[in-house]
Amino acid sequence: MPSQPQPGGPDSATTPSPPLHALWRPGVGMSVWVDGDPAELAEPLREVLGNRRFRSEIPVIGEGDRRRFVRAATLGITTAVALLDASRTVEVVGDVRWYRYLLDGVRSFVAAGAVAPTVAHVADEWLLRWGAVPTPTWRSWHAVALGSAPDALLHNGTGSAIDDFLTELVDHECRAAIERSTPRWGRPAPESPVVRALLPGPDAAAPCSPDRLSRAASSWLKWNTGTVRDDPSLIFRLHEPEYDDLAEGHWDDAWDDESFDLPTRDELAHNSRWRLEVCRRSIDGQIEPVAPHRLDAHELDEVTTALAEAVRAFPELDHADPDRGSLDFLLPTEVAAELFATGAAALGSVGIPVLLPRTIAEVRPSLALRAVPPPGGGAPAAMVGLREIREFEWRLALGDSPDALVLTDADLDELSGQKGDLVRVRGVWVRAEGAALTRAATFVATQRALAGSQPPADFGELFGLVTGASDAIPVPVTRVEGLSWLDDIATTGTIRPEPVAVPASLEATLRPYQQRGLDWLVHLSRLGVGGVLADDMGLGKTLQVIALECHERTDTDEPPRAPTLVVCPMSLVGNWSRELARFAPSLRVAVHHGPTRASGSMFEAVRDSADVVITTFAIAARDHELLSSRPWHRVVVDEAQHLKNVNTIASKAVRTIPADRRLALTGTPVENRLEDLRAVIDLVNPGLLGSASVFRARYAEPIERDRDTGALRRLSAITRPFILRREKTDPAIAADLPEKADFAVRANLTVEQAALYRAVIDELMEALRDKQQRTLRRRNVLAALTRLKQICNHPAHYLADGTGLLRDGEHRSGKVELLSDIVSTVADEGDRALVFTQFAAFGEMLSGWLSEEFGTGIPLLHGGLGRAERDRMVAEFQSDDGPPVMLATLKAGGTGLNLTAANHVIHIDRWWNPAVEDQATDRAYRIGQDQKVSVHRFVCVGTIEERIDDMISRKRELSRLTVAAGENWVSDLADDELFELLRLRDEAVSE
Repeated sequence: MPSQPQPGGPDSATTPSPPLHALWRPGVGMSVWVDGDPAELAEPLREVLGNRRFRSEIPVIGEGDRRRFVRAATLGITTAVALLDASRTVEVVGDVRWYRYLLDGVRSFVAAGAVAPTVAHVADEWLLRWGAVPTPTWRSWHAVALGSAPDALLHNGTGSAIDDFLTELVDHECRAAIERSTPRWGRPAPESPVVRALLPGPDAAAPCSPDRLSRAASSWLKWNTGTVRDDPSLIFRLHEPEYDDLAEGHWDDAWDDESFDLPTRDELAHNSRWRLEVCRRSIDGQIEPVAPHRLDAHELDEVTTALAEAVRAFPELDHADPDRGSLDFLLPTEVAAELFATGAAALGSVGIPVLLPRTIAEVRPSLALRAVPPPGGGAPAAMVGLREIREFEWRLALGDSPDALVLTDADLDELSGQKGDLVRVRGVWVRAEGAALTRAATFVATQRALAGSQPPADFGELFGLVTGASDAIPVPVTRVEGLSWLDDIATTGTIRPEPVAVPASLEATLRPYQQRGLDWLVHLSRLGVGGVLADDMGLGKTLQVIALECHERTDTDEPPRAPTLVVCPMSLVGNWSRELARFAPSLRVAVHHGPTRASGSMFEAVRDSADVVITTFAIAARDHELLSSRPWHRVVVDEAQHLKNVNTIASKAVRTIPADRRLALTGTPVENRLEDLRAVIDLVNPGLLGSASVFRARYAEPIERDRDTGALRRLSAITRPFILRREKTDPAIAADLPEKADFAVRANLTVEQAALYRAVIDELMEALRDKQQRTLRRRNVLAALTRLKQICNHPAHYLADGTGLLRDGEHRSGKVELLSDIVSTVADEGDRALVFTQFAAFGEMLSGWLSEEFGTGIPLLHGGLGRAERDRMVAEFQSDDGPPVMLATLKAGGTGLNLTAANHVIHIDRWWNPAVEDQATDRAYRIGQDQKVSVHRFVCVGTIEERIDDMISRKRELSRLTVAAGENWVSDLADDELFELLRLRDEAVSE
């Protein structure tokens, strides 16, 4: 429908002019006159009127039906249109504005193409003219135009005068539009006089022969059939049922009582349906129901055609009942639900918009969990842990926000009789996925039926349900009543600890991230749940745990009665002891280690007099019964990744030492496989991730093998609240650390090394071709890998023949030659270096050689040292006058040590796992380091080491989740793949 200008609106122009009046007279034209001197008309009007004289006297009827004569000028349709256009910048009276409204309306219809050729019989002649197509839209506009005509015009004319003006105006505007579209160079004149009669020019509206006109009219009629068809602009409006069709049975008793004024059964059945009202937009923009008795035959046919198209677009309307006396559809609830889901869009695609009730919200079913508090009130809800809760109650909610409607038993009963996605609860209609709603209601009913007949859900099972990690949960849990911390997890995915003050007994300044770590540790401790502090190496995990102990033992009204047990590798016992003495001198610390350690009643005395007891993994296994005699306040497991194998004696022992709380510290929660993560989490929160087999099937295999992002998201949701990990790359932490530069140091093999390397490859491939040795394939491959790495280090390392690192003053190894250059430069500049190797034997060779080079003892930290010797070695290196270089094996020196005296870290041979190398680097690159740290990673080009380096680079990009497990995968390669991996490239040997 073309846009319709409103009549009688204010003019935008302000040019003053004497009042100009206009009146269209059929067969004559437009008579115009002026109340005043025509010479004083505004310039735009004078330009159109030119020299026309106002000399024709015409009678006009004014107010009170008084008749008077005015002097007027008569204009044809072309000049009349020009005058109306000119009046747009002039102040004019209502009759001129009204004619201009007609002009604008006609132009809208012409622009919309709602015109067609018509035949007019004038003065015994047949004329071709353009006319408006009599669509409902045209008729509505025509009615509005008549209704808005000024009284002065109605007094002086009739509807026939208006129709005559519109007839002339439509024909004029059509020809003007054709004229405007004609190219500047013109167009060929059509041969047909019929067509010429419809174009602007001298043949306009020329008479035509009846025969020719008859043939043309027949063609126009066929063409005009499509043009006359007008979009009825239907709008559907959905109304809720007046009565609840689900409660029909509730009326039975009332119907028997004649004192009630109730609807009849027919009325109830009629008004318990959803009414899809058929409407149209009125000329003033209002949406009004279509009344079939007010439609003429043409309009009724158009509306009926549009309704048939609506049924084709949304066939479910075919199942609706018709409404008596209207065109409306009466829909059952199932069809109304489908209208919301797909029908409204389908109807909109065919031009029939659907107005749906705004009061009907779309909600997602969710679950709410209510924790029944312990008898006698107990602690505030924020501090209640799972161990105090013995009973939980599941509820169904409509909505997934904290203010969602939680349903009562009565609501569930009401829902039980409803099907589909449109349901009524507490007198209000809502949209909810019917299948999900049914699953959730069934889950709640099942849980309630099982309540009391089985033991309470354990922590892992319950938490899996709350986080959605469990397959048993049908819809999300969005609210937990009675456990605010668990509610935080359900609504935000994490816990929100409250800030705590730095303990007065802590003699240290906490960095902001360490303060947040203390807040988190205190919060978990209050809740009685375990956590994993997994900050990068060197970010102060030990200090944060010491701050926790100080808070609980000196800053609370009820300090713990039992001590905390710290279990760590033997190499870290001294570090823990020193850090506690340094940062928390008020805490009483005991070390349970060594052949003279206390036992029996003496141990009980030591335990009772201590706040913190430190022991090792080996002693925890050996003295398990002694350490398990009474529960500890907390068990802290440092370097918890050492217990990733749950079947070792030490791992089983530590996991079964009784404690109220458990805390794991690790810089690498995932070393090689995701099952490492499960082992660490299970250490502090048993059962959270299920058994090893369940975890493997649900998380490990989908993530590692298939890169399943959904499984990774579920795993993250269930572990996120209990793992706090900050990395050195975090912007807030990087500012506290020195710069770190990584260098790849590429060495060539000597001729001697290359010959040995090729010999090992030849020997391995010969063994692989020997069918009698196929059963030893894995052992042969792994042994060859070790030999090749030894050769890359030094020939004497592989041969183990006691020969020196140099021969006749010349280096036998490209690596050792480069190492000599680097450590000499380090020493000359007054710096210190840490050199890591995975081979203790090679470390001993380097130690003796470097001691001679520097004229001082170069220490080697390895696993065979006792605790006292290790502590002495570390303290000596950290001192101001310590040696310039310290050697260490990856396993013995790669974790738990503070070696910030070194600002150079050298990895002379490579390990398959980047996390292990990073741990070793973090001995120097950690909080407390105030120098730039340079990391040198040695690689022999063209060898297996270069392939290891490439693999490590790829591992660092795998979302920090390492998939391959050590070297074992190499032994599974086919022979040709294995040879390609191990073979010596041409670029490997130096000239």
